[in-house]
Amino acid sequence: MSRLKNCISKYWYYCFAGLLLLMQAAVFLYYREESYPQIHDNLDLFMAHYQMIKLNGGFFTHGELMPMLGGIDRNLLGSEFLLYNILYEIFPGIWAYILGYFLKIAIGIASFYLLSVELLGEKASGYRPVILLTAVAYGLIPVFPTYSIAFTSVPLIAYFLIKLYRAGSLKKRLPWYVAVFMYPFLSYFSYHGFFILCYMCVAVIILWIRDKRFPKSTFASVVLLSLGYMAFEYRLFAAMLFDDTVTIRTTMDHGDITFLQALRTACGEFINASFHSQDSHMYLILPVTVIGLIIIDICYIRKKQIKAMFFDPANLIMYWIIFNCLIFGLYEYAPFRTLVETIVPKLTGFEFARTAYFNTLLWYALLLTILIRLYQLHKRGWKLFADVIVCLTVLIVMFEPQVYNDFYYTIYNHAYMIIKDKDTSTVNYREFYSTELFDDIKKDIDYDDEWAVAYGMHPAILQYNGIATLDGYLGMYSVDYRTKWRAVIAPALETSPELRSYYDGWGARAYLYSASDENTYAPLRELKLEDERLVCDLDALRDLGCSYIFSRVDFSNAAELDIRPVGIYTNESSPYTIYVYILD
Repeated sequence: MSRLKNCISKYWYYCFAGLLLLMQAAVFLYYREESYPQIHDNLDLFMAHYQMIKLNGGFFTHGELMPMLGGIDRNLLGSEFLLYNILYEIFPGIWAYILGYFLKIAIGIASFYLLSVELLGEKASGYRPVILLTAVAYGLIPVFPTYSIAFTSVPLIAYFLIKLYRAGSLKKRLPWYVAVFMYPFLSYFSYHGFFILCYMCVAVIILWIRDKRFPKSTFASVVLLSLGYMAFEYRLFAAMLFDDTVTIRTTMDHGDITFLQALRTACGEFINASFHSQDSHMYLILPVTVIGLIIIDICYIRKKQIKAMFFDPANLIMYWIIFNCLIFGLYEYAPFRTLVETIVPKLTGFEFARTAYFNTLLWYALLLTILIRLYQLHKRGWKLFADVIVCLTVLIVMFEPQVYNDFYYTIYNHAYMIIKDKDTSTVNYREFYSTELFDDIKKDIDYDDEWAVAYGMHPAILQYNGIATLDGYLGMYSVDYRTKWRAVIAPALETSPELRSYYDGWGARAYLYSASDENTYAPLRELKLEDERLVCDLDALRDLGCSYIFSRVDFSNAAELDIRPVGIYTNESSPYTIYVYILD
């Protein structure tokens, strides 16, 4: 017994990390389809696309149109050669989602740990508790699920490049060249790859100047990584470089704010990360690292080592964070954005503000740097303080209600139902897609791949259930189809200024909208609308080939519109009541 206590005391950080990871696994394996993943920009988007591709045998097809938005080029819906996407080729939807969630965690922990140990060398063993737990916190960050592996694998490409740079002979470099080429299997060009390549080009210049010789291995890695992205995401490059179709990316309103407002936006990003990459740094990491940097810099100033202060690793990381935040803010400043798009026309519509996504890693790298400094004070009290900080960091990441914290919201919703003895307002994975209900509907109406639209719910629900949709959510489809769809919804937009601005300024959600500025697709258990009319140009909808309208709303003007109700459908497994109308 004493041996066990000693073992736990010595390796407490492994026990702590293991306990938290087991809690995560237990929750999702127990609840499965009754888990509560984020719906916005998640279940209403890529999960449905993957299921639609799978149902239509489209993962490896070419020249085929997928049945959404009137027929979308398969190339616009993601490569079949990315790890996260492959999960949906093999496993049922919920299991692919859960596996992706835990692969994100495992890859994040492993990549952060490997990079840290490589950089610290033999000294790493003395800092193992803070290295491991910072890696666990990094792996648990609730980022955009579809590209979560791309987020958490960023340290891995840095690890490969460092190993490559430090390798001596060509024979020793070859495995790392292969690793660099294969890295895009985990990554995503539009979110991280483009910027990784840019940073690598900067590294080539810096190393060339510092070492006074051209870094051939690093330059070769730029070429190999570029080729890797082209190979693994060939569909994306085909759409970007060889398809002349003008897409909505070129017409989106990316903002036109003043320079001062841009700086304020940058400050906001510095304090609290943006939607897809909220990294929980605001509550503890931010104050700890800022205070730590102030103390470090004061020590340099006292020693009159100003030059050394500027090149301290902690300060260098902070410069990088600030730079990324500035780019994020300036992206919405039209003169700056226009300058970039003029110099590189192919970047028109490209969100180069995504440099801020790298701060997800940099904040945790900076935290680890500060914690190691505390360890280096060689006093038990400071070491204990560092251990407390890193343990709190992991707990904050795990239990803070961030946007994509599926673990938190699954626990919260089930606890709410137990304590309150009633349902929550939102729906879980199974309820959102309601496959049993839609199977019944399709069987009853003898559905045979006719075009349809959704009202009162996301079109993704129809797509997931094998129903072809003229509407949908996609960030890159043709301007021509956007114009056609706007003709359909024009009557509603005339009296709906907020939704008109939303669609005309962005347009990724080609939905049927309310004529009264109401959100008709909120994923709520009970959808209560004041305006239950369908306001759209039905002739324009018929011209697109629409046969059915699947609605959660019993249209008050159905008779006036001369649309024929087919039936009203409910199912014990679903919170929805679906009204099906046919357009004769």
